[in-house]
Amino acid sequence: MRYKKIDNSLFINNRRNFVKQMKENSAAIFFSSDQYPRNGDQYFPYRQNSTFFYLTGIEQEKSILLIAPGAGNEKLREALFLLKPEKMMETWEGHKLTKEDAAGISGIKNIFWLEDFDVSLKEVLSETNDVYLNSNEYIKFIPEVPLREERMAKKLKEDYPLHHYHRAAPLITKQRLIKSKEEIELMKKACAVTKDAFVSVLKTIKPGMKEYEVEAEITYRFLKNGANGHGYAPIVAGGKNACTLHYIENDKPLHDGDLVLMDFGAEYANYSADLSRTIPVNGKFSERQKACYNAVLRVMKEVKKMYVPGNTTNNINNRTNELMEAEMIGLGLFTKSESEANPDLYKKYFMHGTAHFLGLDVHDAGSKNEPLKPGMVLTCEPGLYIEEENLGIRIENDILITDGEPEDLMAGFPIEPEKIEELMKK
Repeated sequence: MRYKKIDNSLFINNRRNFVKQMKENSAAIFFSSDQYPRNGDQYFPYRQNSTFFYLTGIEQEKSILLIAPGAGNEKLREALFLLKPEKMMETWEGHKLTKEDAAGISGIKNIFWLEDFDVSLKEVLSETNDVYLNSNEYIKFIPEVPLREERMAKKLKEDYPLHHYHRAAPLITKQRLIKSKEEIELMKKACAVTKDAFVSVLKTIKPGMKEYEVEAEITYRFLKNGANGHGYAPIVAGGKNACTLHYIENDKPLHDGDLVLMDFGAEYANYSADLSRTIPVNGKFSERQKACYNAVLRVMKEVKKMYVPGNTTNNINNRTNELMEAEMIGLGLFTKSESEANPDLYKKYFMHGTAHFLGLDVHDAGSKNEPLKPGMVLTCEPGLYIEEENLGIRIENDILITDGEPEDLMAGFPIEPEKIEELMKK
């Protein structure tokens, strides 16, 4: 692993808290992510299932976690099943976890090889009727390829049709919404790595560069500082490209006089940061660019005050829309009377939400109607997109909910236009 070893008490506590939510005398089964084929005999770089990592800290493929607190066999009350290391496999693929390795990482005492799973599962399920299975329940994500946990769930239901199956996702989501102190520290590290990359870009970007050269600088800083890489596909969008919200081609030249919108975040120990900044390619905002930038910045500063316990992302989004609409009128994009005649007119220039949960996934588990509580981390990202002016601006920081004032995890990042211009001169 590239990151510093995480104390296994984090994973022990995560499992302990999950068990507290389980039905009496039930079992839960969690599966690691697939290795996804790329082409030929190649796989994409492996990324562990976020929930599996949350409960175990294990990043190896083909792993299974079995939790059965009431099992008669004490060794199966909490058990981890792994690939059995073999000399030939390790010669080609590198080191595989030993039982001692896995126990140290996860805090799980009972480690078995995968070949022992079927008989162990049968023993556990002979003593219980209730089984928890996990699935990806993110409402906007509908992949065409079934995930491993979905395929395995289907097989389990075929093999054990008389059991009662329950969703683990709502229980895990409830836990993952509230970050522990250890998780917050990991997220702060992800933010620190992201800041280093952003400051480096400010000092190196210039007209004539390609968007992918900026992406390369960001990637270099991420890897140099021990991050896994990017938490999501990075956006480096010059000029009109910034009006495409999920622009990821990053292959166009950066022109003198244009702004470039960048949306990127380091993934450190699988925890993601999420930063957006918009800067002038030549190091100097025009008057119009600065006016538009400051409009978004004013909204961001005002909306950040709403990141307090009891509020919801829906409330934050609605208030942002009101504030951005007023700024658009001030910028001359439309008049107040035109807005009153067409209440959705602002959506032409600002068409996305302002807040989403952040953690092991860049769009982390959680509902827009979920009341905010201390320990939650969300983004704050108002934007303004004026296609007819080849202008797109988004400013985004990551905010921790506390018992008092919200804590901006990116508070020290350059954000004022004057500071950005100052750093770009150096």
